[in-house]
Amino acid sequence: MSAFSNALSVTASGLQAQSMRLRTLAENIANADTPGYRRKTIPFDAEQAASSEMTRVVPGRVALDRKDLVQIYDPGHPLADSTGHYLGSNVDLLIELADAREAQRSYEANLKMFEQTRQMSSALLDLLRR
Repeated sequence: MSAFSNALSVTASGLQAQSMRLRTLAENIANADTPGYRRKTIPFDAEQAASSEMTRVVPGRVALDRKDLVQIYDPGHPLADSTGHYLGSNVDLLIELADAREAQRSYEANLKMFEQTRQMSSALLDLLRR
């Protein structure tokens, strides 16, 4: 039964990591028009459990994208300088939407794995009860 709990733990860590990634992507999309906003990224790390050979996915620290901010020309904007420019965000909506779709699909794959593992565990318990 330890293999089932290990499998559930690994898929749960994947679900948690992709959920955090989706929250970060949603924050980026929501702030795409916020002046001076820098895109946030979240790396994933592998963590080896001390008591077993199981490796889990752990989200790393949120980092800011160091890509240059876009200069926007709008002389009427309150943040515009003497040349009529202000710094926009460095969020590219196309990249964010593609990343969100990838994270969603990965989340769904982890969820299916979780469900299959749970069903297999339940079927094994039913066989053992007979």
